[in-house]
Amino acid sequence: MRRMPEDTDADGLTVGQVSTRLRVTVRALHHWDEIGLARPSLRTTGGYRLYTAGDLERLHRIVVYREIGLGLDRIRAVLDDSTADVPGALRAQRTQVAERIDRLQQLSAGLDRMIEAHERGLLLSVEQQAAIFGPQWNPDWPAEARQRYGDTTQWRQYAERSAARGPEEWQAIADANTALDRALGEAMDAGVTPGDPEANQLVERHREVFASYFPLTRQMQVCLGRTYEADPAFAAHYDGIRAGLAAWFRRLIDASARAHGIDPDTATWE
Repeated sequence: MRRMPEDTDADGLTVGQVSTRLRVTVRALHHWDEIGLARPSLRTTGGYRLYTAGDLERLHRIVVYREIGLGLDRIRAVLDDSTADVPGALRAQRTQVAERIDRLQQLSAGLDRMIEAHERGLLLSVEQQAAIFGPQWNPDWPAEARQRYGDTTQWRQYAERSAARGPEEWQAIADANTALDRALGEAMDAGVTPGDPEANQLVERHREVFASYFPLTRQMQVCLGRTYEADPAFAAHYDGIRAGLAAWFRRLIDASARAHGIDPDTATWE
């Protein structure tokens, strides 16, 4: 390595100047120097590194190759091996970049859906909602639910599930709910009472079906049972299946909770 007098810095650039010009860290420049990838050609009499115009040209190429994803060993081969297939290496890297762009675009689309799901709750058109959930469905309900529950953990869990679902998945969930409603009506007709094995199976089935929206603890299920009986809209739904079904279903849930050591009178949403 040639040495230059202290007052001839104009003939070369210091590590700090190169770092600023190329927007790479001083640490990276020192590392490249240590491994012999890009060593400064000059030093001052005081021992400071100086990069020449030729050094800077090599560094420019290193930065470009690094930005497109080539590893340092591959960069060294491209720069120093006269037999290296540079176009082939660049084509291979271009393929990898294209694949990465595709993955990032998919990630971006997924993030868009996640944001929309958090804001809307249900990523279906009004027509799709009517076709899946039936004419009694009100498309304003998801917005109303977000208004009431948008700051809760359960809403976030629901939104994450919603973002990953299309019409087919929602149709399967709607079918599962319809089948459960039918099973509840048939069990009530058959005289099933709270605490019966069949009653407890229905309570467990309700928890499984409801988990399509968010995980439902037994205590939370007790709270839902209260809502089914007390809320006019829910009560109308269940009592529309069978008169008195809302109150009957709540008793089934309460009996199952007691069997698991939960007092329905003190259960909270947790």
